[in-house]
Amino acid sequence: ARISRSAPRSAEVLETPLSVRELEVLRLVATGSSNKEIANTLVIAEGTVKNHLTSILSKLQARDRMQAVIRAKELGII
Repeated sequence: ARISRSAPRSAEVLETPLSVRELEVLRLVATGSSNKEIANTLVIAEGTVKNHLTSILSKLQARDRMQAVIRAKELGII
């Protein structure tokens, strides 16, 4: 059985799915990479990483990076 700290979301589907790039960013966040490391890995600006993270947090209704990773894992998208 899954235990959720907030409203159960595992059965829900995202209203707006994550883009391919957002998934790449989220997977790197899940490995513990910093924004700078993600930017270097994906060859994008650090500000672009922050923009992707803002979008990811909104789509997953998460308040921070860790919660976004947890929710994405619960939803089976990473």
